[in-house]
Amino acid sequence: MNNTAKYISELLYRYECVILPGFGAFLTKRQPAMIQDTTHAFFPPQKIISFNSQLQNNDGLLANYMATAENISYTDAVAKIQRYVLWLNDKMSAGNRVDLEGIGSFYTSVENTIQFEPSQETNYLAEAFGLNSFISPSIIREKEIKESLSEISTTEVVRETYKEQVEAIEETTPIAFTPEKRRQRPYLKYAAILVFGVVIGSLALQQVNTQTNLENDRVIVNAEKEIENRIQEATFEIASPLPAINLNIIKAEENPEVKDLIAKETTSSSSSKYHIVAGAYRIKANATKKVNKLKSKGFDARLIGVNKYGLHQVVYYSFENRLEALKALRNIKKQEDRRAWLLVQDL
Repeated sequence: MNNTAKYISELLYRYECVILPGFGAFLTKRQPAMIQDTTHAFFPPQKIISFNSQLQNNDGLLANYMATAENISYTDAVAKIQRYVLWLNDKMSAGNRVDLEGIGSFYTSVENTIQFEPSQETNYLAEAFGLNSFISPSIIREKEIKESLSEISTTEVVRETYKEQVEAIEETTPIAFTPEKRRQRPYLKYAAILVFGVVIGSLALQQVNTQTNLENDRVIVNAEKEIENRIQEATFEIASPLPAINLNIIKAEENPEVKDLIAKETTSSSSSKYHIVAGAYRIKANATKKVNKLKSKGFDARLIGVNKYGLHQVVYYSFENRLEALKALRNIKKQEDRRAWLLVQDL
């Protein structure tokens, strides 16, 4: 006797996928509890079974379970499963409908494809064991109906009583009602519109001012970041290193002319606080090369020292007057290098 369908049914309680090798896989999906408002039917949570004919590889789950249950070898269990699959295919090829107890029914469609109808009798969700679907009739509360009827009857009695009293008063003393004309005050309407417009205008103006301040702050932050990035720029030119130069150093004390020249340059440099920066370099030799290149173009270029990032700064010019420095900066940006910038610093 082949109990393959029974073993598949038992495994569906514990696993979401049980493969019948060479035939297909049975898949389960959890469905929560439901209530149908129209029929007042209650359905417990359950596992819905579906079938996928593409999953046919043997994962060993069914064969191992069958071998343990029947106390046979794994090879014998696989052989029994194969015989069961052949029997299923022969039955459906003959046009018969095959029922697997508790699982569902298989049959072949007109297009010669396998069709599966899951069984609705078995709930494979172990947590819902013992829970069945049921239909609850609608509840009609007699007390509420009686109270509503009594309230309606009481209201009708009071209404009829008042009606009779009013009719009796009208017969003895007729009452004439003269409608009073309300004085119109159109200015109040326009005043309210004016106040509303003033409030809306002030709110809009406040919002515009807030947005303007935020935009100004953003522009300032971006400008500061741009300056920091340019300060940190370093140019490394090591493809053609400078040749070694032998210099004969003459002490200033020994040559009065050199001493006067150094003093003059020091005085001129110290008095200039506006510097147009051409670049900053990590290696001093590259900075010196940049100075020579700028001097060959006619600029009064020089080194002004090392900044806080350890870079040697090269400038085109240094000025005492801010307006002259800005004018020169515009020309340099336009004709030489748009990345040049103005450094304000006392050296």
